[in-house]
Amino acid sequence: MAYEEIIFPNNIRSIRLTRNVRMTKLARDAGLSLSAMSKIEKGVRRLNQKQLLVLCRLLSCKISDIFIKETDEIAPVWQSEMKKRLSANEQSGLKVFGAGIRWLRKDAGITIADAAKKAKMTLSVYHKIEVGQRGVFEPELEPLAKMFGMTRDKMFQTIATLYNGGKLGKFITKTEEKVRAVLAPSKSSAGVNFSGALYGANIYDSVRKKLVPIFASPDDKGGLMFSKSDEKMIAMPIGLEGRDSIYAAIPNPKAIGKMFPDKAHLFVDSDAVATKGDLALYLNDDFADLSSETRTHARVVLVGLDAKGRLIGLTADEVLQIKNPAGRLHKIVQIVMD
Repeated sequence: MAYEEIIFPNNIRSIRLTRNVRMTKLARDAGLSLSAMSKIEKGVRRLNQKQLLVLCRLLSCKISDIFIKETDEIAPVWQSEMKKRLSANEQSGLKVFGAGIRWLRKDAGITIADAAKKAKMTLSVYHKIEVGQRGVFEPELEPLAKMFGMTRDKMFQTIATLYNGGKLGKFITKTEEKVRAVLAPSKSSAGVNFSGALYGANIYDSVRKKLVPIFASPDDKGGLMFSKSDEKMIAMPIGLEGRDSIYAAIPNPKAIGKMFPDKAHLFVDSDAVATKGDLALYLNDDFADLSSETRTHARVVLVGLDAKGRLIGLTADEVLQIKNPAGRLHKIVQIVMD
């Protein structure tokens, strides 16, 4: 029996049930089919960046809440199921057959999309055959063999010869590596820290590279409330990709004489040095001492110099003496209007 292997263990079902939301409603509101939503909850289908953000908004949760942590009570259940499915597929011979089909396709110079069409299958079904997660039914064998200009028996003989000759190893290994990368929890390299390892940390990091956490939002005093949390995220703007030091802030309408539009996001670089004439975010506490559990206040300032050449921050109603600029003064490097 072939199993769809788990490539994205997640907490979506648990969060959905906690919020008392039916799967049909969540799927509809997220613009997904019920089948796709079910596969996502079972961990056999990944989410893209946009879908992940939409689900987090609909479920009122953080992106990191979606991922299984090493310390979660449900973690052993996911790991057991992942191991069972991987082992079953390895023993069934589907990995070898799938790797053989992939070798023949590549050798013939056929794209995976064209192969699916020639084999009279959907792209999803054909892909699952190549990665050893689906068996092949009797009527499907002839179109597959014909695609390579072979009879069915010749196709099986060729795959056996390739396997015995050691030519399929890299294809089998590559497929298994993707699954095993999720099987073992590991530390995230993204900007927000966790108290343990994540299952699918590589997926989380991949998503996080395309997103920016919103660390600061308006308070009721004309400034900003600041927390290093990934509770709210926004897409990384063009030109800032690959910079882990970037975070976003939503300006307070009262900041510097209402110079920002109502729907603006400030993109801030915690590693960039702010000098005279720059717009910057000035924190009340050192950035390095903050975490997702702590909060502080911040102000948008125009950086200047006093009569003694010391850094100051100009706001709409006061002049601030900048303390520890290396740890508290972050340059605003881009402003984006929605």
